[in-house]
Amino acid sequence: MELSRTFEWRGRSVAWDRFGNGPAVVMCHGTPWSSQLWWPFAHALAAEFSVYLWDMPGYGQSSKDGAHDVDLGVQGELLADLLRHWNLDAPHVVAHDYGGAVSLRAHLVHDARYASLALVDVVALRPWGSDYFRLVAGNADVFAAQPTSVHRGALEAYIAGASHRGLTPAQMAVLTAPWLSEQGQVAFYRQIAQADERYTDEIQDRYTSIDLPVAVVWGRDDAWIPVDRGEELARLIPGATLEVIDGAGHLIQFDAPVVLAVSLHRWLTAQSNPR
Repeated sequence: MELSRTFEWRGRSVAWDRFGNGPAVVMCHGTPWSSQLWWPFAHALAAEFSVYLWDMPGYGQSSKDGAHDVDLGVQGELLADLLRHWNLDAPHVVAHDYGGAVSLRAHLVHDARYASLALVDVVALRPWGSDYFRLVAGNADVFAAQPTSVHRGALEAYIAGASHRGLTPAQMAVLTAPWLSEQGQVAFYRQIAQADERYTDEIQDRYTSIDLPVAVVWGRDDAWIPVDRGEELARLIPGATLEVIDGAGHLIQFDAPVVLAVSLHRWLTAQSNPR
């Protein structure tokens, strides 16, 4: 899947595309993923919705300039500006992993308006970030200088841990591809090094003030962000629904694609046609 359009923002080139017609749906990816993870869902939803996919700067097909910050603060501000660029007043938003923190910051800090918000195994509540994140944070330059073969092995092992059912070679290839070039290798460790809980700490106390329809969807076997984080998030956001999907880990898009697709379609259809 190639994103055919770009949005130039503060020296960054943001790759994006739109598919289908109907109510607007914006899909936000996390780390170390890209919009490629959402492509099959966007393709299916395009029969009834206008679906917007985009890669955060530092990820996927967007620019990976080493001089540009790629932290959650930057990405949240960018999303708010991107919605304005698209002339979307209040789209439906579907977010995974870091995309949760990005979409929540865009809404709570930068006043982005949504018709609804679906949060799928998202980064939103302290604590988050693994021992591996902390190790990379203090040694990003060393990790970035690893031999290519060592980097590939570490990357594949890291990504494999996000799936409960296991990844096929083709799925692994899709997920690792953006990080295997020389520039991609450096970008991979840079985005980990810039992970900082302060970006969710700044908004966590404001979740109780969210006033829009919110669905929380979680894989029961998520080893990266345990399901109790999803349960707590659903308790904090007034009126939020919670769906826990059995047999799925953090990469719920691959572990339980049919169940997730049905869940999102049901949610988006209900929010687009309220009784």
